[in-house]
Amino acid sequence: MATIFTKIMNKEIPAAIVYEDEHCFAFRDINPQAPVHILLIPRKEIPTMNDVTPEDAKILGHLMVKAPEIAKKEGIADKGYRLVFNTNAHAGQTVSHIHLHIIGGRSMSWPPG
Repeated sequence: MATIFTKIMNKEIPAAIVYEDEHCFAFRDINPQAPVHILLIPRKEIPTMNDVTPEDAKILGHLMVKAPEIAKKEGIADKGYRLVFNTNAHAGQTVSHIHLHIIGGRSMSWPPG
């Protein structure tokens, strides 16, 4: 069964799309935790980080290259931003399709959560 993220990628559900290419898709989080909160997802459906295989290295590398490009475009790169992958329920993952949170536009504390 397709996740809500797949439905967003397929444009079956509207979203504020920030970026897309043949490998990934980025859109604004509907429950932002900061002035900028974007979800960057691979087009390949991978349920959790625990399901990543060596064959997924190129996809994950692509996400890590695109995240700073998106941060620069959003104007948060110079002051700083946070990249987060949540894995499973205790970490706060609510959709079974890995997604990289790009969060910025405000000062953040540590530890998170």
